[in-house]
Amino acid sequence: MKLAWDTFVRFDAPDYSQEGIENFRKFVNDDMLRKMFVAGHYQLFVAVDDSRYVGMLSLREKKHISLLFVDERYHNHGVATALLNFVKRYAYEEEGVDKLTVNSSPYAVGFYHKKGFKDLQGETTLDGIRFTPMELVIGNR
Repeated sequence: MKLAWDTFVRFDAPDYSQEGIENFRKFVNDDMLRKMFVAGHYQLFVAVDDSRYVGMLSLREKKHISLLFVDERYHNHGVATALLNFVKRYAYEEEGVDKLTVNSSPYAVGFYHKKGFKDLQGETTLDGIRFTPMELVIGNR
């Protein structure tokens, strides 16, 4: 979660209110989140370079991208794309899921659009967290 927090502070926090920043900090440090990982409600996929975590993607309830963060030194090197491609294949082939959803931060909207995600509605704010709900159809349709 340190990777998520450090990357959030650098790239996402400037677009958020103090309330949003504090709520995100609480989320990534929450014991309930850890318990949800242990119980299997969250799955975590990581990218590693020389035994160092450089990217992460968490999947909630097999179909919702909850956290996608890449160490800033690895931005624009295909890490997020590789994680997303792996998770798309995994979700479809292993979990039988045909759609992925995400609540994209303002910083990541362009990335998700390039990967084929479509907005489900416009940007919204909840508890200080700004996001655009999106969806991607995956599989052989």
